Amino acid sequence: MGKRILIVDDAAFMRMMIKDILTKNGYEVVGEAQDGAQAIEKYKELEPDLVTMDITMPEMDGITALKEIKKFNADAKVIMCSAMGQQAMVIDAIQAGAKDFIVKPFQGDRVIEAIQKALS
Repeated sequence: MGKRILIVDDAAFMRMMIKDILTKNGYEVVGEAQDGAQAIEKYKELEPDLVTMDITMPEMDGITALKEIKKFNADAKVIMCSAMGQQAMVIDAIQAGAKDFIVKPFQGDRVIEAIQKALS
């Protein structure tokens, strides 16, 4: 059985792109959220093996959501997604406990590599 993944991004198009990459590679997408607050709720409800989390979102950003998820489950595996030029935010995310980060636009190989590394 494939690993269960929660996709968090405010852009439906980006969620669709990641979902496509994941399902083609045998992962199960168990849920999607469009902001940090939803991400926390869905994480608690679904308890996925891994979360892909956008950094910049309305309501609550990805780093705040990451910290909340880590409070709920210290072993949570979260990979941050960021657009180019957000290096400072990526560093914050890693310090907050993110396993890795992937840069948009997504490259399928890089996404899968990051996920395999985080889950191993």
